[in-house]
Amino acid sequence: MYIHDDRIVATLDAGGTNLVFGAMKGCEYIIDPITIPSCGDNLDLCLKAIADGFTTVFDLCETKPIAISFAFPGPANYKEGIVGGFLPNFPAFRDGVALGPFLEDKFGVPVFINNDGDLFAYGEATVGVLPEINRRVAELGGSRRYANLLGYTFGTGFGIGEVIDNRLNLGNNSCVETFCLPSSYDNSVMAEEYVAIRAIVREYVRLEPTAPQGLTPKDICEIADGKRDGNVEAARESFRIFGQAAGDAMATAVTLTDSLIVVGGGLTGASRHFMPALLKSLRSTVKTLNGEQLGRVQMDVFDLDDDEQFRRFALGDARQLKVYGSERVVTYDPMKRTGIALSKIGASKAISAGAYTYALSQLDKAEAQD
Repeated sequence: MYIHDDRIVATLDAGGTNLVFGAMKGCEYIIDPITIPSCGDNLDLCLKAIADGFTTVFDLCETKPIAISFAFPGPANYKEGIVGGFLPNFPAFRDGVALGPFLEDKFGVPVFINNDGDLFAYGEATVGVLPEINRRVAELGGSRRYANLLGYTFGTGFGIGEVIDNRLNLGNNSCVETFCLPSSYDNSVMAEEYVAIRAIVREYVRLEPTAPQGLTPKDICEIADGKRDGNVEAARESFRIFGQAAGDAMATAVTLTDSLIVVGGGLTGASRHFMPALLKSLRSTVKTLNGEQLGRVQMDVFDLDDDEQFRRFALGDARQLKVYGSERVVTYDPMKRTGIALSKIGASKAISAGAYTYALSQLDKAEAQD
């Protein structure tokens, strides 16, 4: 979808620390990313940074972009282009800012704003992990094809996006979220408090009170790997807690959507430390009142980055079944299954590809209706 399109769309990945601008054609970058500090606590400085960034993008493009499409973290009225509400990384926007109309007035093109998790999932569903999984399943001789995908971003926050039947699900209020689900560690605390950069650091310091100030998750990962001085067990436990909390929230979401899962973001480089606990949560069991155990997720859960597990996921338990009263034979596969994979194209590119695809799909839809 749109991978051979010649139209150009200006994009932005708005993070709590930096604004990363770009331009895409055919779902590929055509200019080097432009990075500007976010200044999310100062509205005037932040709006100036956003305007300056897009001005630079427009100047660098061979032809004028036909739209602006980008990601902004947190819930908002994205359909109207209004950003506001509980935005920890952009407190200056909490009372509501008509960001879309502001940019439309300045640049004279349609502006599309969506949640970063939504665009991450959409990009992975269109040019990332989902088509790659379907291609590999076909190559191995599997008959199933997948169209539902949950995209999670691990970083400053715990973002999610949902694609159902290859279509981005924005919900009724642009508010498909799991960051606010109760944590498995304390159900009075939201899940994100245990599934974010701050959680890795906080838990390590709790377990190792003599830890130096200013540690990052990368530092703690190196401690867990034995490459840096520190408490190895505390480092590994901080990632285990992170993985368990993430898997618990994912189990609720995947049960309701029957989707595959893709994970991206800065913390995925430490997946070897959190993925075992995450998978354990997804594969955990619950009980009936009479003591019978059943899966928390009603599907077999596979690690799709493991070749052997992927093969079992692809082939399932297909068997031939004779149709009663005739000689006809049909294929029957009773195995319900899902899986989780890490992003191969990276969260930033997936978000930009999702923004690009979303903008063109909306423009084409509007043109078809005229």
